[in-house]
Amino acid sequence: MNLTRRSVPPFLAATAGLIIAATLSGGALAAPAGPETPVREAYAITTRQLAGSGGKPVAAPWQKPHRDRLMSRELAGLFARDELYQEEAGEMGNLGADPFLSGQDGEVKSLKITVMEPPAGGKALVTASFRSFKQPVSVRFRMVEEGGAWKIDDIVNRVEGQDYALRDLLSQPYECGSFMKKPCKR
Repeated sequence: MNLTRRSVPPFLAATAGLIIAATLSGGALAAPAGPETPVREAYAITTRQLAGSGGKPVAAPWQKPHRDRLMSRELAGLFARDELYQEEAGEMGNLGADPFLSGQDGEVKSLKITVMEPPAGGKALVTASFRSFKQPVSVRFRMVEEGGAWKIDDIVNRVEGQDYALRDLLSQPYECGSFMKKPCKR
């Protein structure tokens, strides 16, 4: 049988295209990113940050360059506002702890990330469970689909039996800041 471009059956051409794509992508076709993907990436960053990086600091998941990729536009904006307040005022902002650790200090051991509420209507709930200093920790992430990708839209920590939504904390007013049209005095 002599095959030319005109005589290649469509199914064979499609199969060849898939094989070429798999080869170029490292041997496997990438699965679509689920709502847990940004949470996994955030904990990979957190783990690198906790381990140190040979003297080179690693930015937290809520800082540049990570926040715009991992967070919804609105949550990224709240983090940016808190960071700007800290720079302008020289004081601690509304973020007083690492929301991924659910505390000011910690470690991430035996991490398990679970989709608790499957995607529906562009929203999902993901939980990260791990051990920090031998204590169980569970952090909930409200996820939203934005721009064709899943993003972290809120982080909920439970402290002493009470839930604290990060979005509520970061939405609190500040004493000063260029974003409030009230300069900070240092």
